[in-house]
Amino acid sequence: MNTTPSVFGSVHLGYLVIESDRFADWRRFGTDAIGMHHDDISRDVMRFRLDDQECRFLIRRGPAEDVVAIGWHIDDHASFEQIEARIRAHGVPVVRGSEEEAALRGVERLLRFPGPKGIVQEIYTTPVVSPEPLRMLASGWVTGDSGMGHVAITSARPTLLRGYYDTVFDARLTDYIDETISGVKLKIRFLRVNERHHSIAIAAVRGLPIDPVRTRVQHLNIQAESLDDLAQSYERVHELGFDMALSVGQHTNDKELSYYARTPSGFEWEVGWNPLVIDESTWEPATHQGISIWGHRPVGQTIVDKLDQFRLGARSLVRPERTVPALSGAGIPDD
Repeated sequence: MNTTPSVFGSVHLGYLVIESDRFADWRRFGTDAIGMHHDDISRDVMRFRLDDQECRFLIRRGPAEDVVAIGWHIDDHASFEQIEARIRAHGVPVVRGSEEEAALRGVERLLRFPGPKGIVQEIYTTPVVSPEPLRMLASGWVTGDSGMGHVAITSARPTLLRGYYDTVFDARLTDYIDETISGVKLKIRFLRVNERHHSIAIAAVRGLPIDPVRTRVQHLNIQAESLDDLAQSYERVHELGFDMALSVGQHTNDKELSYYARTPSGFEWEVGWNPLVIDESTWEPATHQGISIWGHRPVGQTIVDKLDQFRLGARSLVRPERTVPALSGAGIPDD
């Protein structure tokens, strides 16, 4: 538990860095299917925008086919310095980003440090606002005080992940979901750092130290401004031939209406609409049974896909999950 003043509420999911060699597919997926604004920066770098911030998704050329860094917008310099001091106090290295790296992300005052599962965590203060009008198929995306959406991670060490985000950002537990998929029991923990229901979700197989997902991130989420935007992007994903992971449905805990598409890199991309906003004065964590009130049906999943998941889970037993013990403490046990 942190003894310094809390930074809760001053932290917002700001951008994601994705490494891929599938640039043409990502350009079509992001622009023509999901409906975001696209900018080519160079042969090896492109960006997507959701709003006036210069960069929300940075795609850089490389073999990972995965999210490699998460960028967190910190409201003020005092909170920024407080987070930096916490990390250094735990003996964890902090690297200052170069001017070129900050410019690519459209931010000022960039720091990076190690994160769970090998996902680099980056913090920044002032985002650079682009004067260029948005050119995108969607009418808009919800960002602002809530940040830009959320990231979901599968883990064999969920209490360490929860401890990490508590230590670094004073993350609060919003709620849990218990779910059974193909006979496998999952427990999902939802963590918030501001009014958004969750900015990080951590899914774990109950009672088994396995990770059934190849990528570091299982899915990421962005929030559509209107129901029409969600419905039209769902149609475009189908029409353009991209794989749909889960059909439209509504979640039990945050009540968000959403669907899940499969990105060119293999992890999933959730487009959602109208999740509830947390009222800190009244909210109490609860456990929900199942991820969905209705819908969210698997699309085109075969027995081969399920077998592949079990193979990946078995492989994770001999491939230790990367953690940051100094920032995770002993983890936070479930309530």
